[in-house]
Amino acid sequence: MKDYTKLKEEAGLLKALGHPIRLCIVAGLLGRECNVSTMQECIKLPQPVISQHLAVLKFKKIISGERSGQEVVYKVVDERAKKIIESILLKEE
Repeated sequence: MKDYTKLKEEAGLLKALGHPIRLCIVAGLLGRECNVSTMQECIKLPQPVISQHLAVLKFKKIISGERSGQEVVYKVVDERAKKIIESILLKEE
């Protein structure tokens, strides 16, 4: 059995991915990088709402943002999150 600390960490990852908007953001970032404006066009939500969810994903180190001029470009950096999202997407097909 895994130790409790590791399981607690895994539960935190699942909790961060457990919100539909965050799930949508991470799924949209698989295989590509994009900025908040692009996410806004795809998700059809206001920028402040998207930014709040990005903050949660960044805090959990699921995504990272890199400044490119005046915008920040985001990408998925957590391999566990990628596998989780990919398995969900494959299940839908």
